[in-house]
Amino acid sequence: MGGFFGAASLRDCISDVFFGTDYHSHLGTRRGGMTSFSPELGFQRNIHSIENSPFRTKFEKDIESMRGNLCIGCISDTDPQPILLRSKLGIYAVCTVGIINNAADIRTEFLDNCFASFETMSSGKVNSSSLVGALISQKSSFVEGIRYAQEKVDGTISLMILTEDGIIAARDKNGRLPIIVGKREDGYCFSFESFAFQKLGYETYKELAPGEIVKITPTSCEVLSPGGDNMKICTFLWTYYGYPNSIYEGVTVETMRTRNGEIMAESDIKNGTLPDVDYVCGVPDSGIPHAIGYSNRSGIPFARPFIKYTPTWPRSFMPQNQTMRNQVAKMKLIPVHELIEGKKLLFVDDSIVRGTQMRETVEFLYSNGAKEVHMRSACPPIMYGCKYLNFSRSTSELDLIARRIIDELEGSEGVKYIEEYSSSSTERGKRLRDEICRRLKLTSLEFQSLEGTVKAVGLPQCKLCSYCWNGKE
Repeated sequence: MGGFFGAASLRDCISDVFFGTDYHSHLGTRRGGMTSFSPELGFQRNIHSIENSPFRTKFEKDIESMRGNLCIGCISDTDPQPILLRSKLGIYAVCTVGIINNAADIRTEFLDNCFASFETMSSGKVNSSSLVGALISQKSSFVEGIRYAQEKVDGTISLMILTEDGIIAARDKNGRLPIIVGKREDGYCFSFESFAFQKLGYETYKELAPGEIVKITPTSCEVLSPGGDNMKICTFLWTYYGYPNSIYEGVTVETMRTRNGEIMAESDIKNGTLPDVDYVCGVPDSGIPHAIGYSNRSGIPFARPFIKYTPTWPRSFMPQNQTMRNQVAKMKLIPVHELIEGKKLLFVDDSIVRGTQMRETVEFLYSNGAKEVHMRSACPPIMYGCKYLNFSRSTSELDLIARRIIDELEGSEGVKYIEEYSSSSTERGKRLRDEICRRLKLTSLEFQSLEGTVKAVGLPQCKLCSYCWNGKE
């Protein structure tokens, strides 16, 4: 994943972009970058690895030398960004968020037609922003180029472009990711996260529509190309990825999660599956508001039987190595023994993906004396790896615990019955839940339904992407 922030101001805006970009650190952990422009110094760019230290510490010295009334910043889980390019459209910097599934085909097409070269990473993979920049430069204007790039790409691309006279932002054509414009008396900003500019004195001016292209300068916000209403925003942003005070399409993440927990509790009460437990608990951090909602509705007290130790490992996504990530996740959870020993506990987690960390968490609870461990997933079983956003590092859908079990039970034929496996009311659905319980040593397990998830968000289902749960585009 990743996120970006850009500002155009009548005064120097380097510090705004520094703080605004830093507020996107929960969206990526590999690279951070800032590019600014001033007439005196021209384009200035700094990119650093943020795998072993936060964005803030890597860029504190850089911002002392950078100058400009125009600046963009990017947090990326993949490529170094922003990329600085020279083309017939002039010199510009570009950064992107999303995924290009057909990158190899586009690269080959360019190289076969005598395109000179691309910026590549040490892995040999072409930088995605370099590829997008090459597509944009095929056309005679930025608007035409952006439209061409977004149509050419199989996947999702939202982007920002820094030129000598302003910043252009384009939301992906299906609106799977957000872009918000903020306004202050001395300028404008673009941001993935709405809360990133509030502390800087900006107020929400508008949210870009799917496919909309907008240009900001220190004194103007101009729509270069209107968007459409064919929106399929990622529902998982509310369930897991979004920061608690983020707002997407008018819906706050924290309130959605609390409402989601309430709906899960209502379902358990209705179905007679509300367990007799001592406490409702959330797997930190994103599971906590779901659990609070569940506790509020069920009347079962909320408690925190373990605390997440974050001073040395503040971000849950690092490091990249999966084995090390699992170890870090284990080291971060510190037990509160009196809330665990001899207790029956119901935990709510944002999702169940591979099941590895959850199994270790459950074992950790039993080793500290828990009597029972029940689990509620705040979203449906994840059945498909996302092909629209760079969410998962999984190389196969069989890495997903639900799909792996289905494959073991019925082989490739099991894919035909995904809908049955997702439902708790079918024999296949009950079999899936029983098997996950057995493997993860859970006393009971239930998933939020897709209908319940949609209800918690409060937007029409036709506006929400649910591909990872049902495979439907």
